[in-house]
Amino acid sequence: MQVSYASEATPGRGNEDYIVAGPGWVVVLDGATARPGVESGCVHDPAWLVRRLGAEIGARLVLENGAPLAHLLADSIKGVRELHTGACDLDNPDSPSSTVALLRRAGDRVQWLVLADSPVLLDLGDEIRVIRDGRVDELPSYTDEAVRAARNSPGGFWVASTRPEAAYEALAGEISVDRVRRAALLSDGAARLVERFGRIGWRELFDLLDQAGPREVIRRTREAEATETLLRGKRYDDATAVLVRF
Repeated sequence: MQVSYASEATPGRGNEDYIVAGPGWVVVLDGATARPGVESGCVHDPAWLVRRLGAEIGARLVLENGAPLAHLLADSIKGVRELHTGACDLDNPDSPSSTVALLRRAGDRVQWLVLADSPVLLDLGDEIRVIRDGRVDELPSYTDEAVRAARNSPGGFWVASTRPEAAYEALAGEISVDRVRRAALLSDGAARLVERFGRIGWRELFDLLDQAGPREVIRRTREAEATETLLRGKRYDDATAVLVRF
């Protein structure tokens, strides 16, 4: 596997995305920005969480290479729980949280795990397979109270935070490496070039990653953010784009 990537923070803010890669694997994490006025019950912020969770996942990918990805993620979340201080309320549903997009080559198989809305893309030649957990897009309400009740709850949506069992709610699968031309992992801040702004399609995004590089994907994302007139939600977002060649 050859991995190339770029990651850029929202202008004027710290980066709450994080990437970890090693021989045969890559992980992208996208920390959820805290809503104004919402008390997380934790002394740590999303940037702290993604760095610790990335380190935990990376260590397990190196030391436990054969473990199922869901088990590995559950153990990593447990590991981060132990790093919180006694001042952190780990039962607070607004605790810092993150998406997870993970890709691993295991022999002649390519394995993936996706928790929340950071997608993994597979170029299968005649098909672009988009693996994305869209449950957060299907909530009946997006008030602070409704999102809090739905987070890491049956019938709601799941993220990596303080509940290890969330790992078993992730989308996971595998495919023969012979079928995969290339793969990509994106935080939703980079996926919005397709999903939100509709500037290009998924195959065009793959070609852009391959021919111009991940930095160009982010540059075009920033251009779209700056010029879009019918925005909903936040104008800018942290953006991370990864291309994997086999």
